[in-house]
Amino acid sequence: MIEIWWARLSTQPIDRAWIDDLNSVERERLAAYQRVEDQDRFLLGCTIVRRLLAGRQQLPPARIAIDRTCADCGRPHGKVRAQGAELSISHSGDLVGVAFHPTTPVGLDVELINPGLDAVALARVSLAPAETEELLKADDQAAAFTTYWTRKEAVVKATGDGIGADLTKLEVSPPDQPAALLSWPGHDGPIQLLDIESAPNHRAALAALTDKEIEAVNREAAELLRS
Repeated sequence: MIEIWWARLSTQPIDRAWIDDLNSVERERLAAYQRVEDQDRFLLGCTIVRRLLAGRQQLPPARIAIDRTCADCGRPHGKVRAQGAELSISHSGDLVGVAFHPTTPVGLDVELINPGLDAVALARVSLAPAETEELLKADDQAAAFTTYWTRKEAVVKATGDGIGADLTKLEVSPPDQPAALLSWPGHDGPIQLLDIESAPNHRAALAALTDKEIEAVNREAAELLRS
């Protein structure tokens, strides 16, 4: 079972004392955000990870060793890694989510639907031809594109390919069908994909590098954050 821990900016008080638990890399990244809401999302994600692992490792949150080194460039914006845990953090709109499994690599993506986005223009650089055809048929193109995007982002987060992946080569199922990876030429290994219930006007998806059908459970992070 994959756990997904959620927090909402609209209801979760932000404790600036959480910053004391961050390492130097996390503090630098936090300071780089210009908007307060972006700082809050990042801080929430870091704190959920640290509180979640602190309970499992029987250590204070500040002593949890977190590595964000990018495998390609060495900068600290890569997939979050920690001993004894496979993790993925995502935040958008009102939501901050952390996916956790002890051994199976996971990828979580959540996005707020923006009704004003130019879905057709974005499709040219991020959707496969068959996906674009389906998008053009959709009554709500913004919502359809966001569903495609979260599914694809979940996959490349799970594999660690991240923003370097060519999303036009990665094909997932249409938004009106259950989430599934249909084709990704050149990629080896099993990937399972699942849509995740999140919040109104948001879309979320989870990917896991396994050949077994995946199950996920949503949990509220409020109790972790109070501990």
